[in-house]
Amino acid sequence: MAANYWESTQRRFWQFSKDELAEMRGKLENEESNLIQMFTLPQWRHLNIYINQQINRLGKRLGSKQQAVATAQLYIKRFYCKVEIRRTNPYLVIATALYLACKMEECPQHIRLVVQEARSLWQDLLALDVGRLGECEFFLISEMNSHLIVHQPYRTLTSLQSDLFLSQDEVNIAMSVINDHYMTDLPLLYPPHVIALTAILLSLVLRPNSVGGGAAANMAAATAALAQAQARTGTISGSTAASAQSTPSGPETKDKQQEARVGKVQRFAAFLAESNVDIEAMVDCTQELISFYECYEQYNDKMTREQINRFVKARGLDKP
Repeated sequence: MAANYWESTQRRFWQFSKDELAEMRGKLENEESNLIQMFTLPQWRHLNIYINQQINRLGKRLGSKQQAVATAQLYIKRFYCKVEIRRTNPYLVIATALYLACKMEECPQHIRLVVQEARSLWQDLLALDVGRLGECEFFLISEMNSHLIVHQPYRTLTSLQSDLFLSQDEVNIAMSVINDHYMTDLPLLYPPHVIALTAILLSLVLRPNSVGGGAAANMAAATAALAQAQARTGTISGSTAASAQSTPSGPETKDKQQEARVGKVQRFAAFLAESNVDIEAMVDCTQELISFYECYEQYNDKMTREQINRFVKARGLDKP
């Protein structure tokens, strides 16, 4: 077990570049081309949203900690880097991943309770018993090469809360952003501390009611803060600088609350400048999250559910 992220299997084996991730998925698509042509599925972002919703439904029934739910989502991402989703019953994988994650996060659930709640939740889609869940657990562990220790962004957020004088509202928004990032590819692309710092940045520039909808309007403010941090370190890029210079300012900035908000963003930028954080990675994370929130507005739950359920039933994956 690695005591820190830099020595962990997560960093050494489960952090990829975008090209590496695309190559892995492309390889799966080539190997399963007939299956993919037979059963059309929505884009991965929409699949991730649906999986997130289902795992949270099961987690609420079981009373699972958010940390365990987050770990389960990362297990599922790793698993589907190795196995084409149409080869599996996603509901079985969700139940198994959460059962395994609860054990690893030291909040174990009895296997019979997990089976009972999963069967109740997905009655027509999952014929589940203790033996089948146990077999899927072994499959999951095998595909992940027994790399089960997961480092999460929550710890960084908690440790920096007092240092950065974050209000409870800002912490809540950052927590929501971290929860949302599990519906993107970011957990497979960047270290948890980069995700946490990006979430803190967004908590400072997003309005409380903008997370999950209408967040794109705040991109300029986020980019400006990162540009300021880069400028302090002398590594500012042309595109980021341009974005910062184009950040709108109007009469509303004279408002005291807005001034305090801007001041906090500037202090955060100074903190970033003094650290060794990869600013370009934060820029990419910010852009990905904003893009995700825009994509979320186009999500069609009914269509996604029907397309998943179609291949599950057509391939007999709902049977024992």
